[in-house]
Amino acid sequence: MSDIQIQPFTSEHKKEYFVEVPGSKSITNRALLLAALANGKSTLSGVLFSDDSRHFLQCLISLGFQVEIHEDEKQVILCGTGGNLPNPAAKINVGSAGTAARFLTAFLGISNCSCFIDASEQMKKRPMQELFSSLKAMGSSFSFPEEENHLPVLIQNQSTLSASEITVDIDKSSQFLSALLISSCLFPQDITIHITGTHGMAYIEMTIAMMEQFGVRVDRPDATTFFISGGQSYHAQDYFIEPDVSAACYFYAMAPLLGISMTVARIPEHSLQGDLHFLSVLQQMNCSVIYNHSIGSYLVSGPKNAVYPGVTVDMSAFSDQTMTLAAIAPFATTPTTITGISHIRYQECDRLRAIITELTRIGILCTELPDGLRISPGTPHGAAIETYQDHRIAMALSLIGLRTDGILIKNAECCSKTFEHYFDVLSSLFQK
Repeated sequence: MSDIQIQPFTSEHKKEYFVEVPGSKSITNRALLLAALANGKSTLSGVLFSDDSRHFLQCLISLGFQVEIHEDEKQVILCGTGGNLPNPAAKINVGSAGTAARFLTAFLGISNCSCFIDASEQMKKRPMQELFSSLKAMGSSFSFPEEENHLPVLIQNQSTLSASEITVDIDKSSQFLSALLISSCLFPQDITIHITGTHGMAYIEMTIAMMEQFGVRVDRPDATTFFISGGQSYHAQDYFIEPDVSAACYFYAMAPLLGISMTVARIPEHSLQGDLHFLSVLQQMNCSVIYNHSIGSYLVSGPKNAVYPGVTVDMSAFSDQTMTLAAIAPFATTPTTITGISHIRYQECDRLRAIITELTRIGILCTELPDGLRISPGTPHGAAIETYQDHRIAMALSLIGLRTDGILIKNAECCSKTFEHYFDVLSSLFQK
């Protein structure tokens, strides 16, 4: 993989910018499975094509679904089978795609099949036990050729499962619940899902909203209970996928960092994506945030001379932006404290440890907290930044190089997981 030197922003650059980002990974992968479970042909537009989504698509093809892929048009046409599994003896590989791993494990775990799921070495280390435990309680049968309750796994169900009530722990990943919710319509009877933990509820809201867009309603008797009545089914449709707000936030964060104005194309005012909450953090950092209805997107303008305070914020609802905030926090005038993010230790890498290690490497004082960290203002110096094969570490920490000479991002191609042309976009944005 290649290393990339970040070129600092200078006073010679302009002050207003407009950029486009790819489709949302979270919405793309949910839409792919919802379309596969629907009855009939769905056309998905604005699709993200990246390592993760390509693995998901290949898995669906291996499972026997009819899929037309048009990358240039950012479009996928998928023939759903109403919950029936075309190839019940498939072997699939989810790569490093956590969403595909969790969503397809739930789908196959509820189906009558004998399927094998393999994964990358990175994905084999990521949490899966909570999902397997819930599926086992339903009667699913798993065998693990390597490590117990981790991928790879052989799923062998001889008959359709029946269940009426299950519990899942989402402290390490909300994807466990999203996976069970999406595939809950495979049961002919009512099903109730209880949760312990509170991680990633914004992603759960996204899942429920998209399920309802495709025709399946989820009721919420209370904050920890989800009820899906039997007999519901997903309906095929034409579906537009929003641009990725997670990716957009790297560019919006440049507003305070550089004292510029930034617009990211086609971000909906009422997006399904929880990372939109990051814009309220930028407001606390003296940014102006305005929705421009004429162009259908947000305009974020940074404070004069790029002078802004640090913040104290619970990021449990939009934790993917922890790295983004951590990248701009050293340049603030006061300390920044981020809480509610203990679960990010279990993602593509131990993101909390990675942030502290890399900010310390460039001379910034960080203090680890039980569920977060505190970052002190400072003057970073140049260094080679390790990315830990984590796309979000690579993209977020590249922001430091816009105000610091000598920042090198190692193994930058790991961004292909969700935004394979990120560094091309970044470079072209600030060409003189």
